[in-house]
Amino acid sequence: MTIYSVTSPEFAAYGRVVTGYEPECAAIAAALNASTPLPEATGYVPEEPALQSLPEAAVLGQALYGGMPVQFGWCNGHNTKLNCLEYHRDSEFNLGTEDFILLLAREDEIQGGKLDTAKVKAFRVPAGTLVEVYATTLHYAPCHTDPAKGFRVMVALPKGTNTDKPNLPARGGDDAYLWACNKWLLAHPDSDEAAQGAQKALVGVNIDIAQDL
Repeated sequence: MTIYSVTSPEFAAYGRVVTGYEPECAAIAAALNASTPLPEATGYVPEEPALQSLPEAAVLGQALYGGMPVQFGWCNGHNTKLNCLEYHRDSEFNLGTEDFILLLAREDEIQGGKLDTAKVKAFRVPAGTLVEVYATTLHYAPCHTDPAKGFRVMVALPKGTNTDKPNLPARGGDDAYLWACNKWLLAHPDSDEAAQGAQKALVGVNIDIAQDL
């Protein structure tokens, strides 16, 4: 699988690199590295106090979301597989302490309620680079570039995202994909999430980039 850089033209349809906040990003990355674990698999926390309490996070959050309430969490660990794709009604911002890879597709590539995994592209994010993943971009857990280092990735989203699923009836639209607050999930049939009841909406190979690293 070709692994593009987020600085390549191919990334423009999925997101952008954010510059101008390098001091804030450096402080957040340092706290992420010092205060969060590195699981053998993949762990996720929607809001991390060690990040949320930083004055630099307050500055960055105001800038990224224009004054909306923001949560700074993390997704850390080791991973090389796709398993699922998710989207939110808002952009997500990511920042890693090490290089990491995002597996991405576009919401408009969902056809008939399904997404062919052949549409997925891989993008490498350099350590310390802040990226915006657009609301119309399907994404999920990062992948590591070095199994010895794994990944620690800050995840900034509007407050409440990825918390408990609201008790709402599935009436139509994309209701069937709703998996958590502000989180719509498309699962591959081979994934743990599908076994837990997530919509089996990914068709094709459950991508594994282990051999491409």
